[in-house]
Amino acid sequence: MLEAAMIWNEPNNKSHWDPGLDPDWMIFAETARLAGQAIRAESGRLPRVLGGISPIDPVFIMKMGERGVLAEMEAVAVHGFPLDWNLWQIHEWPAKLAEIRAVTELPVWVSEVGVSTFGAEEVQLWGLQRTAQLLTGQAPRIHWYSLYDLPRAWEATTRHREAEGSSYYRHFHMGLLREDGTPKLALEEFGRHTPTLGLCQWFNFEDHRLDDAVTWMKRLGVRHLRTGLSWADSFRPDALAWFDRQMRALEEFDVTVTFCFTPEHRGPGQHHTSPPYEPLEFAEFCAAMVRRYA
Repeated sequence: MLEAAMIWNEPNNKSHWDPGLDPDWMIFAETARLAGQAIRAESGRLPRVLGGISPIDPVFIMKMGERGVLAEMEAVAVHGFPLDWNLWQIHEWPAKLAEIRAVTELPVWVSEVGVSTFGAEEVQLWGLQRTAQLLTGQAPRIHWYSLYDLPRAWEATTRHREAEGSSYYRHFHMGLLREDGTPKLALEEFGRHTPTLGLCQWFNFEDHRLDDAVTWMKRLGVRHLRTGLSWADSFRPDALAWFDRQMRALEEFDVTVTFCFTPEHRGPGQHHTSPPYEPLEFAEFCAAMVRRYA
């Protein structure tokens, strides 16, 4: 079942929204506001969540409040990876949540948190334990990222090389399972923290891991899952057939579905990070998906 609709992913991160084309997030604000209205019109009971921000920046949340975006949301979300590429330490998690709570009365979700095994699997194991200690009871939803390592053959690039994001090669090592599906040290420990800890697992178009992922999530006791439906993918041949298959496979979980990614031909940047020519088109996509799956 759909538990919530999330609007975009990391909108203040240039790997997901192009600030060169929308330097002060004016277009994003309109895009998110219209999407929130469209989702509410389709399903007033489905919570709407502003896509997790990375870096954690209260100024961005304040801008969204000033531009009417937060009036259309029922929660905001943050992402944090302090052991891999954030410019703060893991014990600062409570302070980071407090920074956002200071500028909005909306609940603050942690929709992505994780630790890579790039250096050692023992680092991920310790990081999972410490994260659970720090965040349990501090956020309505905590989604661990992720179940699988990213396949090396897939693209995982950053659009910036400085500061947060400069260690993006670690992105290939974020899973509790290796690319071949074998468990890492932290997998069993993760199962000790479900269902309090949910999971964030993105599925690519016609992802071969979908059925195996469902088996693992049931085995681990996962209840809350965050995944995505891509507006860009909706223009592929047989897109709805894949969306139907994905959502049908996940129907036993409480799913937060993230709507994001601009089709190349629908934005001036000709890239999935581009703001759309017509923000209303994204809102219509969100409404259609909610109508179909909620």
